[in-house]
Amino acid sequence: MARITIEDCLKRVPNRFVLVNMTSKRVRQIREGADYLVNSPKNEDIVVALREIAAGKIRIKEEPDPDSSEPK
Repeated sequence: MARITIEDCLKRVPNRFVLVNMTSKRVRQIREGADYLVNSPKNEDIVVALREIAAGKIRIKEEPDPDSSEPK
């Protein structure tokens, strides 16, 4: 299998900070027992997480901005 690169992931993620955040959250999920979303035998959890992001299996969840809520 070809090596995964940061550039492959940055095609799906807007910047490196978001990529690091997404990857760390996904690694935690995998270590807590979540199933792999891509077939990646004999790889470390971080490599699997990066492969999932590059494949488009992981997306950013948009959360509403707390400052833009309606006034009370």
